[in-house]
Amino acid sequence: MKPFDYLVLGSGIAGLSFALKVASRGRVAIVTKKDRAESNTNYAQGGIAAVTSKEDSFELHVRDTLTAGAGLCKENVVRIIVEEGPARIAELIELGMKFSERDAPDENGGKQLDLGREGGHSKRRILHAKDVTGREIERALLNAAARQPNIRIFENHLAIDLITSQKLQQSGTGFQPVQRQAGSLHHPDANRCLGAYVFDKKSGGVETFAAPVTILATGGCGKVYLYTTNPDIATGDGVAMAYRAGAPVADMEFVQFHPTCLYHPLAKSFLISEAVRGEGGVLKSLEGVEFMDAYHPLKSLAPRDVVARAIDSEMKKSGAEHVWLDITHKPARFIIERFPNIYQTCLRYGIDITKEPIPVVPAAHYQCGGVVTNVDGETDIAGLYAVGEVACTGLHGANRLASNSLLEALVCAHRAAEKVAAGVPPAVAGGILPPGTDVRIFQRSAGFNAADCACMRRSTGRDARSRIVGAGRRPAATCARIDFPLAQFVLYHFPMITGTNPGKAVHGAHGVTRPTRRFVGREVERE
Repeated sequence: MKPFDYLVLGSGIAGLSFALKVASRGRVAIVTKKDRAESNTNYAQGGIAAVTSKEDSFELHVRDTLTAGAGLCKENVVRIIVEEGPARIAELIELGMKFSERDAPDENGGKQLDLGREGGHSKRRILHAKDVTGREIERALLNAAARQPNIRIFENHLAIDLITSQKLQQSGTGFQPVQRQAGSLHHPDANRCLGAYVFDKKSGGVETFAAPVTILATGGCGKVYLYTTNPDIATGDGVAMAYRAGAPVADMEFVQFHPTCLYHPLAKSFLISEAVRGEGGVLKSLEGVEFMDAYHPLKSLAPRDVVARAIDSEMKKSGAEHVWLDITHKPARFIIERFPNIYQTCLRYGIDITKEPIPVVPAAHYQCGGVVTNVDGETDIAGLYAVGEVACTGLHGANRLASNSLLEALVCAHRAAEKVAAGVPPAVAGGILPPGTDVRIFQRSAGFNAADCACMRRSTGRDARSRIVGAGRRPAATCARIDFPLAQFVLYHFPMITGTNPGKAVHGAHGVTRPTRRFVGREVERE
């Protein structure tokens, strides 16, 4: 058994931010599937949306977020995250994050943040580091974590199931619930998360990680789709584990499709940042005709779901395999300096974006729903928090506003750390699990054996490709399947709840309708 005070599952911006904020209070374990830098954060090109200029305001950012969310955002959550964003940005800069700057027009030799604009935003408010913002954020956070002696990162470790008091009681260990934290919203006899079972890819064994506080920061589920901008690690593990543990899951039908993924037979899901359109790039048909003016007043800068559906419609009408994204009318020097990563990557595939348009198609990009939490990251299970893409706070509604995801991760990780610090931990990590609580209990309850270990070790060494069952645009109750027997540990029961009333408005990039807000195991009317 590995006892810690805090167990963080995931090493992206949400997990690392939380870990850094609680490290002074106790020992932190960060469990990550591959190497520590492999996360959705690392692939984020655009940036972080936050109000940092005099021309912008919180009200405008809130309005843009609510509009993009198609009426399904929780306005109080939106306001909290938008208004607390600038302070979290300042903390990130103090940690060593370097955002792109430009010469200030009214200062002699001074600099100011070079704010970008993306689809759905009425003002320039995107802080970025060229077109590798996520990589730079990850670098700053990992460097800060390396300086913290209380943080230990376990690379090539895969969390496969949560340990809960309910499961231990059912397993006959004689486990008795501990008293709740001060200020907790949970009843003292409520189900409590006590850690996780973790698969060590190197040894091929399952280990027990015990902690009174567990943070799900596992990202989204993009790899259940054949075409996605997400890395191979985005298999929805956190949602599946929370669901099996009894936590409500909501809005999983709202999977955002990014409008512009590079279309090339040799390119593996390379994203063309929305910032390209924010800097003047326009979408055109194969005949070179702009078409977005027929779909939205903002044209190529419309919200992502609108643009993705428009591209899909144009491709279906014409039979084309892609459309063009053209920014060749901008100076070559500007393109190369603003988008060095996109320029170099496209050049490797024989596309000079300063001279020719980019072939693009929509691809699955972001999970708008997830484990139901409040804005402090608390789930319905005591001791279990969820932050980032894995969580459903109510910020995004039916469609995420561009660059709001990193903002949400920063703010909610901070609030979760503050919430944890406000209470007294129920016990030291080593004392919350009874003697003998090891992988044998897990093996008995889940049917996990040595053969499964061997198969999982082989499969996780390569791209365990996921395929969606019931492909196409037809709304259906779907689940994901992967190519090793432990499908139940990744995305086995993955509820894609759809509405049934064809007269309701269509929300989400893939045309899902939904008349009510539904939760796993319960249903309430939409707020």
